[in-house]
Amino acid sequence: MKKTKRISSAILLLALPVLFMASGCEKFLDRKPLTASLDDINQGGIEGQVFGLYSAIKDYDIGNVFGGIPWQGVHNFRSDDSEKGSDAADGAEWVAPFDNYAYVKDLWATNFYWEAHYRLIHLTNTAIQTADSLKLSDIDSKVNIAEARFFRAFAYFDMVRTFGDVPKIDFRLYDPAQANIAKSPASAIWALIDTDLQYATANLPTVWGSKYPGRLTSGAAKALLAKAYIFRGNWAQALSLSQQVIASGTYSLFPSYHGIFKDAGENCSESILEWQNYMGPNRTDDKGSWYATCQGVRASNSSGWNLGWGWNTPTDAFVNSFEANDPRKGSSVLFSGQSDDPSTGGYGSVLPAYPTVVPRKYWNKKVYADPAVRASTGWLDGAYWINQRVIRYSDVVLMAAECLNETGSGVQAATLMNQVRSRVGLPAVAFVSQAQLRTAIKAERRSELGLEGERFFDLVRWGDAVSVLGPLGYVNRCRFYPIPQPEIDKSGGKLVQNPEW
Repeated sequence: MKKTKRISSAILLLALPVLFMASGCEKFLDRKPLTASLDDINQGGIEGQVFGLYSAIKDYDIGNVFGGIPWQGVHNFRSDDSEKGSDAADGAEWVAPFDNYAYVKDLWATNFYWEAHYRLIHLTNTAIQTADSLKLSDIDSKVNIAEARFFRAFAYFDMVRTFGDVPKIDFRLYDPAQANIAKSPASAIWALIDTDLQYATANLPTVWGSKYPGRLTSGAAKALLAKAYIFRGNWAQALSLSQQVIASGTYSLFPSYHGIFKDAGENCSESILEWQNYMGPNRTDDKGSWYATCQGVRASNSSGWNLGWGWNTPTDAFVNSFEANDPRKGSSVLFSGQSDDPSTGGYGSVLPAYPTVVPRKYWNKKVYADPAVRASTGWLDGAYWINQRVIRYSDVVLMAAECLNETGSGVQAATLMNQVRSRVGLPAVAFVSQAQLRTAIKAERRSELGLEGERFFDLVRWGDAVSVLGPLGYVNRCRFYPIPQPEIDKSGGKLVQNPEW
């Protein structure tokens, strides 16, 4: 269990009454806007508001969209690596839009996804405007502003990849009507992301030390900005940022791949961005999230294997995609009816049989809760304390390798990619041609980052989505999800549907 103080610890609770006072479909606007607290003004900053953003990113009202089932649907189910999961009757309405690409314009999941992202954006805009109104220019305040701008960029990064053109709200809202604006072109959203993350890279510290594990750093901002550039094929910019992260010496590949996802591996050398969760003994001091619980093995309580809700389960295609002897297969997938395999992160138990006891053949092992920790928390049917690994160092190494290959430095690219392969004992891949190494890097990203929300967006940016996902029902217009119909209806004509929908 975690012994260190979290950003999501008691100090964040001070911000929650201000953040979540309202309810309803417009609850992020139907309340008095945030203002600076007396504590904020006395300390010369907006730290209280900014700390509240860390809590919001995993609270049910907003955080469920940044790791819970709606996030899993948009980021994972749409890939060929995972599917809705659970038993057939549980959330059956999610299968068509996410597993089969029959997108629905009015679905709770995507309606909530849209709303929660704009709620977070509203909170960041309020914090940024508060700092501006107080004319804060000290170093600590610049750090707080950088944190708020990172969160805004993070939210818009999701929105522009998921929906394409969306409303650009980069100002504080004093009246709900101010949010009723037309969409901005995706290029304008990307420009905002770039400027926000450039500010964050310049003003966030390199490290925070043990006092604030999980707090945003310049490395996290550079890594996210590299991801934003690589999504648009801006290879030189993405390469420069990735190389800066690598050259900083702040991060390294953790020796054990499966160890990354254990309790002891939280905030390890590979962690660049990680949402912090915690639960104390006997379900006390609960500061967790739905991320792991929504994916845990689903079974009856009597079986002893009711570890969660069973969503986001691996597919046959994912299981069969690994090279022979790649231990990441056993570290990523739990197999029903088989040992959990202690050599790849298990605890010496045998899973119940499929389909007689559990409804799926496979489960996500990267959120497999330690039985001893489950017992200590007293929460046997969930895993609210498991951290969500958001950006890992291996992702940055593979981004750098991809950029090098695309800019004509294939030998260097292979050397970087082989660092990731060497960590799991796989043989080196020699550079033969740009096309050959491009294929190898794509396969490496799939094996390394499986079930972590990267695969669908990788396929889209590579231009491979139609060929890979087409047999499952995907067509090119599925790269963007339709704007939620309730948002269009409320706008009175200001907001129009995506042209292909």
